[in-house]
Amino acid sequence: SATSLHGEQRVTVGVVPDVMSRHASETRAESLRKLTAAAGLNKGKNAVLLCLDDADHQVAACNAVGRALPDFTLKSRKRAPASLSIACALSKGTYVKVTALTKDIVQRAREAARFVDTPPTDLNPGAFAAAAKKLLRAVPGVKITEFVGDALLKKKLGGIHAVGRTALSAPRMLVATVNPTKKKHVALIGKGVTYDTGGLHIKGRGGMETMKADMGGSAAVLGAFLALAKHHKKTKLTLIMCLAENAIGPRAYKPDDVVTMHSGKTVEINNTDAEGRLLLADGCSYAARVLKADTLIDAATLTGAQGVATGAHFAAVVSNNEDVERALCDAGRSSGDQCWALPFGPEFFRSEFASPVADMRNSVKNRSNAQVSCAAEFVHWNVDGSGARWGHIDLAYPAFRMNRGTGYGVALLVDAVQRLS
Repeated sequence: SATSLHGEQRVTVGVVPDVMSRHASETRAESLRKLTAAAGLNKGKNAVLLCLDDADHQVAACNAVGRALPDFTLKSRKRAPASLSIACALSKGTYVKVTALTKDIVQRAREAARFVDTPPTDLNPGAFAAAAKKLLRAVPGVKITEFVGDALLKKKLGGIHAVGRTALSAPRMLVATVNPTKKKHVALIGKGVTYDTGGLHIKGRGGMETMKADMGGSAAVLGAFLALAKHHKKTKLTLIMCLAENAIGPRAYKPDDVVTMHSGKTVEINNTDAEGRLLLADGCSYAARVLKADTLIDAATLTGAQGVATGAHFAAVVSNNEDVERALCDAGRSSGDQCWALPFGPEFFRSEFASPVADMRNSVKNRSNAQVSCAAEFVHWNVDGSGARWGHIDLAYPAFRMNRGTGYGVALLVDAVQRLS
């Protein structure tokens, strides 16, 4: 990188490792992020030259630079404006033109990070939906529908309604579609809990802080849809953002309540802090049964157990289809948004949700038995029988690292949809 400092030029050279572990992305995106973050590019005019092993690494490399320089701030002391230019070249000296799609992915990932960083009172369900609609309306051909408050019940979206009905800003489901004439139909569904108190099973001190990031899944699918709607015309695409604030109030859903989901399944609530799966299950069922999408990919900051299982750098993937699972994992290595597949096994995990009065409970009885796969299975159970291929991305830790949104998932989803089209 080169930086102008008091009229002089400063040049910083960063070297990424030649040797990688076998599960690391060949793009070395995380190493590039670290080097960029340490280079001091947050003021003045800056330029970054990325020397790539392969031209196909440009998305991951450029996205890593953007991820290293988050721009959301509410500090009263404003810093001087900074600018950054990026150029890519191969090691043999040939320059690689950065494509329009790459530029859009980086822009959308940075938007997603800004959404995650925004305070929850500023980005409640209504405000998030309004911001999303403004972005969506700028893309030609996108059709938008929104179900708000009690209108959710008319559409049988009882899970989304239950989670968010007591908040000041009503729960809602935002649906956007593009390329309606195409035969293949991929739906991207995002968990958008704009703040998670835990509900009546309220989180303890230290557990509620950072829960503004619980809408990272919806931020990711929104960014990916915006990029795909502009650059990918092969496939009918649907975006579903399931938006709610898991608040406390007189209308809050309660432990022991039984909620009827869009799938028709009944759920006995035994943990109001296991709310995201209620949103996702409704959104996925609606996509499969009403919109007839043949492939569903959901993204969610769903479980703290994801961090235990796959860590801060790899999202967890669970899928009922080998092709979808492979596409997501391959897309992770290619895009730099790395992920790892975990077991899919309804016959092993459904018994964890056994209820004496309903079809299932919403939280497991044994928290040591593959929590990430169990939470994913709750969602899958609500689309089982629809015939849809389904892939689930639990990005709880990769979406929010070092107390900042990362925009994780945008590049991953764009790449995966292209592979599945």
